[in-house]
Amino acid sequence: MTMDPDRFNELVEQAYADLPAELTDLLDNVVLFVEDDAPADDPTLLGLYDGIPLTERGGTYAGVLPDRIMVYRNPTLAICETEEDVVAEVGITVAHEIAHYFGIDDDRLHDLGYA
Repeated sequence: MTMDPDRFNELVEQAYADLPAELTDLLDNVVLFVEDDAPADDPTLLGLYDGIPLTERGGTYAGVLPDRIMVYRNPTLAICETEEDVVAEVGITVAHEIAHYFGIDDDRLHDLGYA
């Protein structure tokens, strides 16, 4: 599947906007990025949360760089056949990575259908 990078960015932004405000309003010190490719050591990765989950932040958590959520365009497009597939996969990926911010692990996400 091919897709203009700007269109892919729009889909990521829409996936974020579609999440409940009760959830996104709780995000603090986290940024969302779209990158073309996943890290070389895991080239099929669709997304990644890089940071300190809320469940691990203590009273000394201050003055740190923002946590990062990355969505990887090329690996996502590689597993999708249609734009509808991309919309669905991006929605799952954005929700999955934000869940890691809240301290939800992969096993629980799999149980919830976000793996």
